[in-house]
Amino acid sequence: MHIRTLASWPFSLILIISLLCPLSAQAEDWLKLDISGVSGELDRNIKAHLGQLPNSNVQRRAFIFNAEDNTSAALHSLGYYHGKVEQKVLSPEKGAWTLSLIVTPGAPTLVEWVDIDLDGEILNDPIISDWLNGLSIKPGDTLNHGVYEQVKSQLVTLALARGYFDGKYIRSAITINRDLNTARITLHYDSGQRYRIGTVNFEGQTLNDDLMDGLVPFKTDSPYSTANLGALNRELLNTGYFSNIKVLPQVDKAVDLNVPIKVELSPRPSHSIELGLGVDIGNTTEKEFEPRVRVTWRTPQINSYGHSQETSLEWAPDKPKFLSTYTIPLTHPLNDQLKIRVGMLRDKYGVTQVFEPEDNTFRNTGELEGNKRLFGIIRQQKLESQWLFSYSVEAIREYYTQSEIDYDPTFVLFGSSISKTTRGDSSLDPKSGFFQHYSIEYADPSLGSTVRLARLQTKYKWIDTFFDKHRIVSRLDLGINLAADEDLPFIPPSLRYFAGGDQSIRGYSYQELGPYFEYTSSDDKLIRQVIGGRYLMVGSLEYQYYLTPSWRVATFVDAGNAFDVDQIDPIISVGGGVHWITPIGPIKLDVGVGLKGTETDTVSRPWRIHLTMGSEL
Repeated sequence: MHIRTLASWPFSLILIISLLCPLSAQAEDWLKLDISGVSGELDRNIKAHLGQLPNSNVQRRAFIFNAEDNTSAALHSLGYYHGKVEQKVLSPEKGAWTLSLIVTPGAPTLVEWVDIDLDGEILNDPIISDWLNGLSIKPGDTLNHGVYEQVKSQLVTLALARGYFDGKYIRSAITINRDLNTARITLHYDSGQRYRIGTVNFEGQTLNDDLMDGLVPFKTDSPYSTANLGALNRELLNTGYFSNIKVLPQVDKAVDLNVPIKVELSPRPSHSIELGLGVDIGNTTEKEFEPRVRVTWRTPQINSYGHSQETSLEWAPDKPKFLSTYTIPLTHPLNDQLKIRVGMLRDKYGVTQVFEPEDNTFRNTGELEGNKRLFGIIRQQKLESQWLFSYSVEAIREYYTQSEIDYDPTFVLFGSSISKTTRGDSSLDPKSGFFQHYSIEYADPSLGSTVRLARLQTKYKWIDTFFDKHRIVSRLDLGINLAADEDLPFIPPSLRYFAGGDQSIRGYSYQELGPYFEYTSSDDKLIRQVIGGRYLMVGSLEYQYYLTPSWRVATFVDAGNAFDVDQIDPIISVGGGVHWITPIGPIKLDVGVGLKGTETDTVSRPWRIHLTMGSEL
């Protein structure tokens, strides 16, 4: 249906234009309009009051007959009560007539005072106080009846949204002194008592009552406001349990000022399968294009306790991934969850090269490959301060070959993390924001791990917009692995640090950069292998300029690397890109160029194209 609508749109537009054009031409054949003496808002308002040009002799006579009165009404609505209108009509025997309106608006009427008097419980409402401070009408303004009606309507709308259902105007008037060209505006409003939110009744769902009650973000008997009802709607939507949500206040059934809330719900389908096809550009050291296929199976509600599961299977050349997550709500369906995760993943890291004596160069032969099996249990909580706190235990066994030695260490990682995202607005392209993340993980032989390891990581991202069109995006990623030197080979690639890629250092492939070592293979060849480092320090600074609200250009500098104490090799890249701001988030096409390759030439290509999509926070 959506595609058909889009496809038929150009045809419909052509049809409408083809119908309107003859009508416009026909109307101009009957009467031409010439207005002089005014411009801007007055000119537009007069034309709006006059209406469409006539299409017949009868309509033409009526148009001309009412033109002076309609023009005067247009002047009055904008505060010009001493205007004069001179009307001339040219009526040739053949062809269109011409109506000339020569308008002298006269002196405008100015607002002398604005008397807004509120009574009732609305007097103590801070939202109403904010509205009063931002009023669009004040003494000294030219009188505008449209603005006056807008202010009247705003107060009624705001009062209803805040639960003052018995509110009414005691007096609303504009008193005009035509001799002095002044006007006095009087608005006296009695709000009465504020209604409160009564019981919330859910219909059309099969979830546990306690779980549903936990989704109500306010207490019964709270002051009524549409903002509270909107928060309830968002909570229900964020659970993923429902396909259709209607939150209906039943004001007509209010008892003792308590408004019952009826919530009509439609569950999502029991199962959904999503198929994704795509191509990664520039994310491998050997291939420019890497096809990807992903199948995701979701069960949004398994039982009445709100359990859910999501299983994804992804295929890419040499990088298949399987991950399944089972989620159990605990004290709150959204803010307190237990996640059980099982996965099998294969990934590639760094680059492996062999020395070619005849060319005196190193040739890429592949990457360090890790095959990981994992099982994890995570409890994730959203605190009242909006920090996201989690603690977990994750068992990992990873198989990899390094310097022709096979490894398969086991790790039981006990970890905890805390993060917070602050956005200046709720869009997918926020004008400002700040993200911070801190995590710690620990493994010990006495707790089931092959070696002792402590991992500490922190991430920051800061966004701000200056003068509407100028946007700055910066980020910093830091990581430390604390382990004994003799235990480093037993730390699997997935727990080491690498750099490179669109979220690291652009201009280089994903996880391409890091410390390396050289060894002689069993067939006496010199091999160089990037194996990752104990430490990570990567930062970025990007400047973006909005050409239009939907398009912007960007330039950036990325710097840093993964490194060891005895092998520090900072990398710097620069570049630019074009970003398209879409309803599903920015789509960014960036080109990064490395200013400096590693000193050992493990990087075979100093530039990359990066195509990414999604919000930056």
